[in-house]
Formats: sequence, structure tokens, C-alpha cells
Amino acid sequence: MRFSRIQLAGTALTLASAASPAQAQRQTRASDAIRIPFERYSLPNGLMVILAPDHSVPTVAVEIYYHVGAKNEVPGHTGFAHLFEHVMFTGSLNVPYGMHDRLTEGVGGRNNAYTTDDQTVYWETIPSSYLESALWLESDRMGFLIDKLDTAKFNAQRDVVQNERRQGVDNQPYGRFYEIIIASMYPATSSYSWPTVGYMTDLKQATVDDVKNFFRLYYAPANATLTIVGDFNPAQTKQWIAKYFSDLTRGEPITRPDMKPATLLRERRLVFEDRIQLPRLYLAWPSVGAKAADTYALRALSSILAGSRTSRLTKALVYDRQSATRVVTAQNDREDAGEFFMWIDPRPGHTLTELEATADSVIERFKHEGPTPEELQRAIAGIEYDFVSNLESNLGKADLLSFSTSYFGDPGYYRTQYAKLKSVSAADVKRVANTYLGPGRIVLSFVPEGKTDLASKVGASVKVTVGPDGGHYLMESK
Repeated sequence: MRFSRIQLAGTALTLASAASPAQAQRQTRASDAIRIPFERYSLPNGLMVILAPDHSVPTVAVEIYYHVGAKNEVPGHTGFAHLFEHVMFTGSLNVPYGMHDRLTEGVGGRNNAYTTDDQTVYWETIPSSYLESALWLESDRMGFLIDKLDTAKFNAQRDVVQNERRQGVDNQPYGRFYEIIIASMYPATSSYSWPTVGYMTDLKQATVDDVKNFFRLYYAPANATLTIVGDFNPAQTKQWIAKYFSDLTRGEPITRPDMKPATLLRERRLVFEDRIQLPRLYLAWPSVGAKAADTYALRALSSILAGSRTSRLTKALVYDRQSATRVVTAQNDREDAGEFFMWIDPRPGHTLTELEATADSVIERFKHEGPTPEELQRAIAGIEYDFVSNLESNLGKADLLSFSTSYFGDPGYYRTQYAKLKSVSAADVKRVANTYLGPGRIVLSFVPEGKTDLASKVGASVKVTVGPDGGHYLMESK
């Protein structure tokens, strides 16, 4: 699964249930402990700007956060958001191909981008003296990229993305597990039912005009947040922002998809034959997204179940019974929905059926007992560490401010989130375990080709096959 940096930050930015008076006091103290001084304003064309000066070191981070991702695609046109991430580095009207790297990496800085289901983010970290250059680069590709986008450039980047899919999914052992699960969990019409990288057939059929239309709608100032963190002069920077961004067209209004969390009323059991040597068991439950109150308690639950050698599942399966080599759990929260994942690798001589039964017994016991005070303390300490670690760099702070602005409409909302994470209780964690880890789930057995007998046999399963397009999935009756 592709857990991007912003997804992990998003997972570390949401939380639990309503606070008691005592919890509210702890939240206030916690939120006072972390502050990122910033200024927010917007241009007449809708571009949101966040300025956070920090003169600790002579560097600055520039981040453009477009509120568009794979969920803004439609069936038959998947992978466009990620494809456009690549296209954005091909040069624009006034920036020839290669100049972006020369004015960032060529002066000792860095640049990159990433795409998720919900956003596409472009960033530079540079010496402070090159801030104006970075702003010019970002404004030129925001306003004038498609002026220089031709079929040759588009085809080259489309080939790159297709190879990324081959390398990371199609030819990667167990690489299809995530898209099999989400295709099984969500309705086919849901934008959360396909992977960010898209399906191969859709990528092959994409045209340069398709991508230009995508750009015109979503890559506009009114759908973007510009965040600058580091060593800069705010007054001078505002002049540069006005100079390079003010004359860009606002863009058309965007109708965002009405995304809903998945609902599984019963268990779905799947078997997939892959070019692998060892079987693996996956379990996945529908959960909640980054805006929901329960996502932080679910992160704590993940840590308690499989976050360390002494965690519940790891201790039981890897050390006590020695029936597994590894157990992994993760709360994957997108903007509007999420999934709670688990996967288990068996030791030789132990079956997926055995692993599933043991894991279920550990989970059921936890749902009855809830976490111990020590388990909760360790889990929250780890989550807090992840959160605070984002503040160690200008880019990490830019991510945090952009995320808070885009999802919650307030750059400072991270303080509220940090305060809430400190107040997750044992009752919260026990409640989410009982609420989400129920019978409505996906159980997916990955087995070597020709060895479906190695699948977990707790219940009747159906075989999963790759569709004719090389990416969609068909469920066949057993």
C-alpha cells in the first residue's frame, strides 16, 4: 500500500471522542505546548497563502497544495491525478524542461511531489536567497503549463507512470493486495474503489486533451494553498506572491464528489493467486477518514495490536506461538473514508487458517478487556512522537499547515488535533475496536499460483482474477 507522507500526517491529525472537563484542561495545556507562528491571507483569485517565518536556518520550504486527487477522477479515467503530477515537471511556458531542477537541486535544494486520493502536493526546499525563483517556478506551471504540453511530452510521462505501475503493483510480490481490497470494499462507482496510480487500460487510453481538461479545472488558484515556511521576509514575499500569482485566472467552481465510508454488512472472503513463494493473509475493515472523530483512537488501536514486540498480536503470533514471522496493522485514513488493515506472514508449517483463528481470538479478547494503562501510554507516546516530528523541518511544518487549511479551513487546526490526541482514553480505544472490527470485513488470502489449498479455510471463499484490462478485478464463484 502506498502510505504517503501526507497520509501519515493526516492519520496523525485526527481523533477521538468528546472530551470531559478534565480532558479539556489537558487539551488546552497540550495545544499551548506547540505553536507555529503564521499569517494567512488570500488573493482575489482565491489562492490561499500561509506564511510562517522561522529564521533558525537560512532555508525555506515552498509548498503548493492542490485539493485534487484520485477521488476526483471517474471510471474509465483513473490515474489522471498522479499522471499530472509527472506532467507538471515537463516544463511550462517560461520554464524550459530541466530549469526547475537547476533552480532547486542545482543550488543545493530539493524538489518533489506526491499524489494521494485527496490531494496533489508540489514542494521545494531551497536556500533562502532562491525563494523568488521558487515562487516564479510554481506560478508559471500553475498558470501556463499546458501552453507547452504537447503529445510527445505527455506520452513520455504516461510511459513513466505505466512503468511505475508495473514496478510497484503488477510485478511486485503481493503488489495488488490494496486495490483488490478497495475494489471489494467500495462500490464500483466510488472514487475510493480504485488506486491512485490508476488502471493500466485507463492510462493507455488517456489523451493529452483529457489531461489538459483535468488541469484547467483543478490546477487553479482557487483550488490551491501556497505555504511558505522558513527564513524569509514576509513583506518582500507578499510582493513576490502578488507579482507572480495575482494575474492567474481563478478557475471554474469545482463540484467535489460526495464520498461516503464503505459499509460491509457481511464478511467477504477472497483468494488471489500471485507469483509468490509464500502465502500471506490480509484482513481489512471499513473505518473512517481523517476528518472523523475516531481516527486517532484507531491509530492507537493499531499500535496496541501490532506496533511493537510486546503488542497483542505480535506477541501472540510471532513470539508466543511462533506461528508468524510478522504482523502489521494500519489505520489508513483518507479525507472522507478509511480502512483498518492487518496482514500476517506465516512461518513454515503454519497455515493461514490457523493465523486467522488466532488473530480473531486476540482481537475478541481485546474488545472485551480494552487496553491496559501501559499499552495506552505507549501507543499515545508513539503517535505524539510522529506528530511532533513533523515540526522538525520547514517542509514538515508546511505539510501540517497546508493539511489543516485544506481539510479544516484553518491552518492552526493542528493545535486542536494535537490537544485531542493527548486525550484519547482507554474507553475510546475499546469502543473503536468494538465499533469497527466487526464481522463486516474483507479476508484476502494471497497464495502461490496453483496453490489455492493454502488459502484460509475459515469460511467459503471466492477466487479473484485480474480483468482483461490488467487492473480491474473479477470475483468468480468457487
